[in-house]
Amino acid sequence: MNPVVIILALSFLLGLQPVATDLYLPALPQMQQALQITQADAQWTLSSIVLAFGVSQMVWGPVSDRIGRRPVLLAGLSLFVLASAGTVLAQNLGQMVALRTVQGVGLAASVVCARAMIRDLYEPEAGARVLSKGLSGLGVIALVGPIVGGLTAQHLGWRATLAEVGLFAFAGLVFIALALRETLPVHRRQRGMSLGQRLSQWHEITAQPMFRAYTALTSSTYGGLYVFLAASSFVFIQVLGVSKPVYGGIMASMSLGYLLGTVLCRARLRTMGLPDTVRLGTVLSMAAAVWLIGLSAVCGVLDWVPPAWVLMPGLWCYAIAHGVHQPCSQAGVVASFPQQAGAASALSGLVMSVLAFVIGALLAAWSQQPGWAGTLYPMTLGVGLGALLTAHVGRTRVQRHGHPVVTTQIDSGITEPEGTA
Repeated sequence: MNPVVIILALSFLLGLQPVATDLYLPALPQMQQALQITQADAQWTLSSIVLAFGVSQMVWGPVSDRIGRRPVLLAGLSLFVLASAGTVLAQNLGQMVALRTVQGVGLAASVVCARAMIRDLYEPEAGARVLSKGLSGLGVIALVGPIVGGLTAQHLGWRATLAEVGLFAFAGLVFIALALRETLPVHRRQRGMSLGQRLSQWHEITAQPMFRAYTALTSSTYGGLYVFLAASSFVFIQVLGVSKPVYGGIMASMSLGYLLGTVLCRARLRTMGLPDTVRLGTVLSMAAAVWLIGLSAVCGVLDWVPPAWVLMPGLWCYAIAHGVHQPCSQAGVVASFPQQAGAASALSGLVMSVLAFVIGALLAAWSQQPGWAGTLYPMTLGVGLGALLTAHVGRTRVQRHGHPVVTTQIDSGITEPEGTA
C-alpha cells in the first residue's frame, strides 16, 4: 500500500474528531441563542458526541478485529455523514443532542480503526513515528477548521458550520472508499467470541501495565483539552469580548501549537524511546499548569479580568505538550496487542471519553455556580489541573511501565514512510 495513502488516511480519520468538536465552537453561542438554551445545555452538544464516541468504540473495536478495518470504516463514516445532514435541520436541543450522539457512534469507527491500523502495519516505536505524521495532518486540519468555522459563523450562521462538518466527512468517505485497502490480514483476524471470552480479553488488556500507563496519559491530556473545548468559546467571546473570527484564530493558534508538538515528538522519537519522548511533553505540561493556575490565582486576588493574550502562553504550552503526548500514548495503548489492537484501542478510547464526559458534566455545574458563572476560572483552572495531572502521569507511570517490548516484525509488507511529510 502506498505510504502516502496511509498518512492521508490517518490524517483524515483522526482529523474528523477535531472537525466534529472544534469547527462549530465559534458558533456555539449563536446556537445557544437560536435554540433558546443555557450555556450548560449548549455544552451537552459536545458531551453527547464524546460519550457516544467512547462507548461505541467497545463495539467497533472488536468487530474490526473480526471482519477487518475497511468495512467498519465505511459503515461508520456513512452513519456520520447522515447524522451530520440531520444536525443542519435540527430544531431543538433534544434533536441536536440525539443527532450528535449518532455522529459520535460513527466517529468512533473512524478513530478506533485508525489507531488499530497503526498496529496492523508497524511495530510500536515505528508506529508512533508514523502516527505523529498522521497527527501532523490532523494538526493542519485542526488549524484551518476553527478559522473556517469562525468566518462561516460570522457570515453564514451556525447551521452552515454544521454543514461543513458533514461535507468534510463525505469527502473523507469517498477517499477511504477509493484509496484505502484493508490493513488487517485474514489470518490475523479474531474469530467470534462469547461474552465470557470477550470479558476475559478485556481483563487481559487492562491488566497490562503499559496499556494502563498510556491510557492514563491519553485520558489526562485529553481531559484538560476537553475543558478548553467546552468552555473556551464562552470565555473568549462572552467574557473577554473577542470576535468570532478572532476566536477562530485563537483556536487555530492552539492547533498550530499541537502541530509543533507532533513535529517535536517525531524528531525526538528518532533518537529516544516512547518514555523519553513523553518526558519532554511532561515538562511542557508542567509549564502550562504553572501559568494557568498561577494566572487564576492572580486574577482572583486582584479581581482582574485579563486581556485574551495573557492566557495564551499557558494554553500554547498545553497544546504543544498534547501534540507530544498523543502520538506516544495512542501507539503505546496498542503496542502489546498485535492481535487485539482494535479491542485495546476501544478500551482506551472508552476510558478517555467517559472521563471527558464526567469532566463536561462537572464543568457545566461548575460554570453555573455563584462566583464562577461568567468568569474565566472554570476554563483556566480546569485546563491547568489537567496539565498538572498529565505531568504527574508522564513523570511516574509512563516512566515505570511505558517501555515497549519489540516483537517479531509484522508481515504486512509495509515499511515506515520516512520520506513522507
